Order: sequence, then C-alpha cells, then structure tokens
Amino acid sequence: MPGVELRGVTLDCADPQTLAGFYGALTGMRELFSTAEFVALTNDSGCDVGFQRVDRYRAPQWPGQDVPQQLHLDFRADDLDAAEELALKLGATKPDHQPGNGRWRVLLDPAGHPFCLTSP
Repeated sequence: MPGVELRGVTLDCADPQTLAGFYGALTGMRELFSTAEFVALTNDSGCDVGFQRVDRYRAPQWPGQDVPQQLHLDFRADDLDAAEELALKLGATKPDHQPGNGRWRVLLDPAGHPFCLTSP
C-alpha cells in the first residue's frame, strides 16, 4: 500500500491575506507562499494551512445548515481563556450555540468558518 499523509488543508474565503493574517497571529504559523489568490501558512509540522480566494464566497452558518460549515479546524490550547481572548481580539466572534458542555469552545473566524479551541 502506498504511503499517504495529509499535507495541508485549504479554506475558501473572500480575502486570503486577511484570513491568513488572523490564523497566523492566532497560531504563530508563518507565511510560506502568497499571491493575491492564495496564501499558505506553515510551522514545519508537515501540515500547512491554505486560504484561497473564491468569488461570491458565502460564509458557513453556525449552527444552522443553510450554508453548511463543510469542515472546521480544531486547535489545542494550553489556556482556553487566553486563547479565546486572543482569537476574539484578532477578529473572531463567539456564537451563542456552544455544544460540548465546556470541553471545547466554538468560535467563528473573520470569514465565518467555525473552529474549536480545546484543552490538552
């Protein structure tokens, strides 16, 4: 069987530079590649995160499914409160719907993608 490993994840958005700036500031990842249409972030883990411009982008709706989330990212944070505070300062929003009984926190990035902060 051939070896296959995940190399990266790419998120659709209206403004790749802005969304990459948000996630770079949140995670400490640095820019690997950038054009007006696509930005990739890396931290040398072997799994990069990309952001691609999509015309007429429509943000996912959380928790509704009129525009499904399609995917979401999970981030482990040593200090949930501090990570949430940073994400909100960087432009994330916190929806009212918070499943998980406090084990994780759902936030929305500036383009509307849901992502979760979890503790180790």
